[in-house]
Amino acid sequence: MSEPVPPASTAPPAAPAAATATPPPPPKAPRPQNQALRMLGIPNLPSKLPSRNWMIFWTISASITAAIIYDRREKRRNIAKWRHAVEHLAAEPITDKLGLEQPRKLTIYLSAPPGDGLRVAQDHYTEYVKPVLAASGLDWEFVQGRREGDVRAVVAERVRKVRRGWENKEEEDPNREPTKDELIEIYRQQRGIKDYEGIRGDVVIGRHTWKEYLRGLHEGWLGPLVAPAEPTPLPPTPAPAAAEGDASTEDKPAEEKPAEEKKEEEAPKPKRPPQPKPYNTTSDYPSESLHPLTPQELTPSIPIREPHILGFLNTPTRMVRFFNRRSLADDIGREVAAVCLATYREFQQQTDPEAPSADSVQYEQAKELEWEEKDWPKKVWKEDEANADKEVTEKIHTKPVVMDPRLAHRMRRFALTPEDEDRVSKIKVPEEEVEGWIKGSLRHMYRWGVDKAFNKKKLVPLEDKDVE
Repeated sequence: MSEPVPPASTAPPAAPAAATATPPPPPKAPRPQNQALRMLGIPNLPSKLPSRNWMIFWTISASITAAIIYDRREKRRNIAKWRHAVEHLAAEPITDKLGLEQPRKLTIYLSAPPGDGLRVAQDHYTEYVKPVLAASGLDWEFVQGRREGDVRAVVAERVRKVRRGWENKEEEDPNREPTKDELIEIYRQQRGIKDYEGIRGDVVIGRHTWKEYLRGLHEGWLGPLVAPAEPTPLPPTPAPAAAEGDASTEDKPAEEKPAEEKKEEEAPKPKRPPQPKPYNTTSDYPSESLHPLTPQELTPSIPIREPHILGFLNTPTRMVRFFNRRSLADDIGREVAAVCLATYREFQQQTDPEAPSADSVQYEQAKELEWEEKDWPKKVWKEDEANADKEVTEKIHTKPVVMDPRLAHRMRRFALTPEDEDRVSKIKVPEEEVEGWIKGSLRHMYRWGVDKAFNKKKLVPLEDKDVE
């Protein structure tokens, strides 16, 4: 018996997998590249924005860069404005036709700020003060102090020199060699060169220098002309007599004395002369008399701000000041322009009825730039006798300003008049004077291209006589 055959399947045979899959889409045609970029070797720029992190980075970087560029440009604009306000002084002729009259000379007082070096004050002067002074054509001299009290000593000695000339008490030692300044003064007297008889001016940079300047004025005008005698030191107590057995040991140091004296002679001399001690103190002001020939108006002066702060925790304050240097340049330029134009006023004073009688009058000189003391390092206010500078003869920076009414009423402060303020407000500084190198180069390139393309010079044919 044969086996049963299964019925044939009616379903169609399965098609191969390759026949059922859809073919992949054709690749997109590349976007046509800009011909100018292709010739420069620059690929196609992306058509989408960068990621979120890149957007944050570029936004912050662009904002900081724009703030720095804008502040620097406006700072140069403010300095240029005050330069233009005083530049007419440089074109004024000297009144003396023979040229035997000295020009007006200013005195610049600057010293190292507390906790830092003198270079900081010099850079501050070069950046903000010097451009305006140089544009005015005036002459000036420096008084620089590296230690606390150097400016005080110089100011006091200059005032005492004037007083000695009034009282004919100038010490003349025939064996003493004249200084450089004295030789120059002798030469001018022999040649008939007259001294300047107008308003001079003192420019004091920083609150710390201003306090030394005021202390020097009071010491010079109110103090004595001769340094007070120092108290004689007590004689040393004699050592007890040594025994006879120690005679041999005493001979050895006696033999070694010449060698020790040689070492003292060979010791290096101090690099700078010692600082003179003050001739009086602030408590001596009421009991001292003022010379009858003292002028009713002293040489006008002006304190110039010098913001200087140190410390890592003060970084936000330093950043704010860094991005706002244009305001500092405008304020300093206004003060320096007043010095150049020789316009001044009296120092003001206020009366506080609630204060005691001794402190009822508050002078403007004592309040000038008082906010700078908040930026001084804390170590300045700590009186550590062990680590104190032995060369400093008097602490001035940390002590309050003491003013004598007789000198306070004679002092004058430089200030612009309303007419000068109105004239300066109308000065317009051209953009080309304050723009940077990149913008100036692009402007110069554009003008060069326009000149070459449209301003062609007409060529005139030469004649035969010109050829010959």
